[in-house]
Amino acid sequence: MSRAFVKEDGGERWTPPTQPHAYRVVWPGPAGAEVVHETDDFLGALRWLAARERPGFELRDRAGALLATAA
Repeated sequence: MSRAFVKEDGGERWTPPTQPHAYRVVWPGPAGAEVVHETDDFLGALRWLAARERPGFELRDRAGALLATAA
């Protein structure tokens, strides 16, 4: 296999970067914030957030502004 398609440090295949989504659901866990869901659909993001049984999830926009939380 050509080295052009393999990452140098891990031997993994190269994957193109993903397009940033407009909204993301973040879990602010003890190890730091983790993005658990991304979408471009605002209402879909609110529905996904409302379906979580645990409080603490945050809905943020692309710039990182807090839009909603799961309480």
